[in-house]
This record gives sequence, C-alpha cells and structure tokens, in this order.
Amino acid sequence: MNRAPKRFWTATEVGEAEGGLTILLDGRPVRTPARAPLILPTRALAEAVAAEWQAQEDEVRPATMPLARLANSAIDKVAPQFTEVAEMLAAYAETDLLCHRAEYPEALAARQCQAWDPPLGWAEVELGARLEPTVGLIPREQDRAALSRLRELTHALDAFQLAAFHDLVSMSGSLVLGFATIRGYDEPASIWNVSRVDETWQEEQWGVDEEAAAHAALKRAAFLDAARAFRLLQDD
Repeated sequence: MNRAPKRFWTATEVGEAEGGLTILLDGRPVRTPARAPLILPTRALAEAVAAEWQAQEDEVRPATMPLARLANSAIDKVAPQFTEVAEMLAAYAETDLLCHRAEYPEALAARQCQAWDPPLGWAEVELGARLEPTVGLIPREQDRAALSRLRELTHALDAFQLAAFHDLVSMSGSLVLGFATIRGYDEPASIWNVSRVDETWQEEQWGVDEEAAAHAALKRAAFLDAARAFRLLQDD
C-alpha cells in the first residue's frame, strides 16, 4: 500500500517563470508528475493551485487538489497529444446526450424535450451548429457542416482549456453542454442537472441507489471543478 507523501515545505507562493507563472514550495518550483515545469497561464489559476498546495496538512492528498491535477494533465497529457484529445471530444457531437430521446414513457420524453431542446437551440444560434435529436439508441447522422463547426471550435481551445473541457464533456456526455458551460449559458450546477435528466427520472421511479449516487457525486464534483478551472483560465 502506497503511503501519501509527507508535507515537506513551509511556505507556498506564486512565482514568475518563463512562459507564465509557477508554484514555489520554499522557493523551489513545482514540477508535474512527468517532471515537466509546472507553468500556469493565468495568475488566477496559479493562485488557486497555490492555495491547494498550501491547504495540504501532514500528508499530500492529490484527491483534494483538483486544479493542480488538471494543470498536470494539461501539461503532461493534453499538450503532447492535443489533436487526438480534441478529435476525441469533437466526436461526442455525433452521439451527443441531448440528441438521444426516449420513446417511452411519455413523461420522460417530455422532460427530456423540456430540458434538452433549449441548449440545442442555443448551440444553433451561439455556436452555429444545429444537432438534431432522435428517438432510440441508434445515432442519427448529423449535419456535416455542424460537426465541422463544432470540431473547429474544439480545436480552437488551448491545452489548458481543453483539459478542463475534457472533463466537462466526458462527465456530462455532451459536447453541447461542455460549450454551454464555458460560454456561460447557465450556471455550471444547473447545466450538470440538465445532463442528469435520465438518472433523476430513474431515482424518482425506483429510489436512490447509494453506490450509483456516490459515483454521480464524484462526477458532479469533477464537472464543477472543471468549470471553475475554465473560469480561472479566463481571469488574469
């Protein structure tokens, strides 16, 4: 069993570095797990990551440092394979959660329409891409121009933004909701609820499964952390 590393520093601060800002622990710059320099693009994100380091007590608990982990992922994983990550996320548009509707029960289908039609309409206006819903599990072939537009917008993000966007899309199952979150369509918590229409319906019918609820809570936290990270990337 691996033990968490002990806290070995006293002072945590943000320092200037080539290409941005870094975190200094007793004056020594932090590196990523792959030993790359931890260079952060905005002061807002750097200060938030520094606060996570400073909040560590006797042991370093990565699970309590979501912004630091996202920054590490941006540098070690996303940047070296940016195109592959962007393509993987853009592909969500072909089977976007918002486009798959239940045939029955009618009450669930109505709830899906009520929750999912507005963000699809928003995407048509704000993103220039209209995705069409379908009933059942078989994906509907979407308009090539819409998919191309969404792919273009995904590739326009930088590595740090794409790392946060990855969690927004993968946790919600929707490229549209990912863009809705980073472009201020609604509060992140409300957008998360939009992604949970089916699960909420199931809980209302059959009750809460504790294991599923615990898993959902972790996904919600990851979604909200990613939304916060993206906002910090916009503040300087």
